[in-house]
Amino acid sequence: MKKTGGELIVDALKANGVSRVSCVPGESYLAVLDALYDSGIETIVCRQEGGAAMMADTWGRLTGQPGICMVTRGPGATNASAGLHIARQDSIPMILFIGQVQRDAREREAFQEVEYRRAFTEFAKWVGEIDDARRIPEFVTRAFAVATSGRPGPVVLTLPEDMLVEEVEAPAAKAYTPVENHPGPKQIAKFAELLGNAKRPMVIVGGTRWTEESVSKFKAFAERFKLPVGCSFRRQMLFDHLSPSYAGDVGIGINPALSKEIKEADLIVLLGSRLSEMPSSGYTMLDIPYPSQALVHVFPEAEELGRIYRPDLAICASTTDFVDALDTLEAPSNPVWANRTAAMHDAYLKWSSPPKTGPGPVQMGPIMDWIEANVAEDAIFTNGAGNYATWLHRFHRFRRFNTQSAPTSGSMGYGLPAAVAAKHLFPEREVVCFAGDGCFMMHGQEFITAVRYGLPIITVLVNNGTYGTIRMHQEREYPGRVSATDLVNPDFVAFAKAYGGHGELVAKTDDFGPAYERARASGKPAIIEVKLDAEAITPARTLTQIRNRT
Repeated sequence: MKKTGGELIVDALKANGVSRVSCVPGESYLAVLDALYDSGIETIVCRQEGGAAMMADTWGRLTGQPGICMVTRGPGATNASAGLHIARQDSIPMILFIGQVQRDAREREAFQEVEYRRAFTEFAKWVGEIDDARRIPEFVTRAFAVATSGRPGPVVLTLPEDMLVEEVEAPAAKAYTPVENHPGPKQIAKFAELLGNAKRPMVIVGGTRWTEESVSKFKAFAERFKLPVGCSFRRQMLFDHLSPSYAGDVGIGINPALSKEIKEADLIVLLGSRLSEMPSSGYTMLDIPYPSQALVHVFPEAEELGRIYRPDLAICASTTDFVDALDTLEAPSNPVWANRTAAMHDAYLKWSSPPKTGPGPVQMGPIMDWIEANVAEDAIFTNGAGNYATWLHRFHRFRRFNTQSAPTSGSMGYGLPAAVAAKHLFPEREVVCFAGDGCFMMHGQEFITAVRYGLPIITVLVNNGTYGTIRMHQEREYPGRVSATDLVNPDFVAFAKAYGGHGELVAKTDDFGPAYERARASGKPAIIEVKLDAEAITPARTLTQIRNRT
């Protein structure tokens, strides 16, 4: 039976279990949109391609299966590259389908033509173009395999417009076969030997390809061995922060006490983590290429092992399989590092207790205390990038897997589309987006997407009238010379209401709790605008202190 290329694309998605796609429609892939019409796959229509790609990233981040995004050629594709870059740096499985110019117009710089295999190579694990509709099952199966295997990441498939309307006979699509790397018995024995000889071990967990079961099993292993565990940058959901083994966040603004412990450790175990620039404090945490500590690096892609740090033991394996293998290890009855682990957890608890005072009438510390006391443990928190995110990452104590969606690439604008995607995926759970005023405005238009699909997310919008992170660095490097960092903002409460949502203004600290409760009770997507004094640039220092270097 002959089918169009558009129908074959949708058949391949269904064969691989896809239930939702995000998109901004375009004439270049009308045949796919038509095939989606009665496919049973839900199509989430977004307002900008970057937001659509970030939603697909979030689905990939929270499920482990590729999030699917569809955009048109040229401007649509380049807009989507913002989300593509996030997925690449964060190791998130995603497939971006791009409508392309017709085949007989290629290489003529036709309307909106881009050569994506040249333009997007740095953004994706693989960029392919399907120029024969009969090969669609082959290309889509490969896309799913590439996106999920080894170190996961995004794949780009471009779809020439005329190819999509061709009627051809092609094999029925089948689901891709997952590829796993397993640790060998000798590697587990060597790991046990290195751990047994250690006096000051430290585990840093990160990356993707975790599951709720593997997170739970690793927590049990760490507590059984009384090992200290830190979470890599924006991967806090991988370990219960109230576990006696939790030592803190290994990211931007790391607790100096934790940084010292990592540098003085005699064994570092990197589990799923690449320990890239941000979690390594600018590549200063471990010596390159030969760390002074013994290093065990467990990662699912061989090319990453030894790429920056030479490990004493390299294990090419998924985190889930490695954690399963740890069941065979017998814990020492009284580990020599047990007291150190307890001290590191105590240091974390002190570090993660927010300050109660600060400049201005709104104090973020008590607001974080209120959130901790009144928001459920399974709530999902999302954010983009900015100093405001410090309040969430340092002072929220993550307890469960899949409660965080935040870009390690530091991409602004991510939090809102991520919240929309998370709420669509888990409608029964509360979803809270943290955003700054600068961050929110980069993809604030996706608030209408939440309204359209009835997704009652709550956005805590920290408005200090400035690009705060840049202003902080500016005051440090060029004191008193403020340039290009001040912002003029809309009335965000009116913005929320104009879009059909709920809006609240917090002008003093005590306003927050009642405002949040009203937002929650509204049953609508909500924005809670928190008017924060720009002086409160970090939890520990004001802009004046930074400017005066005090």
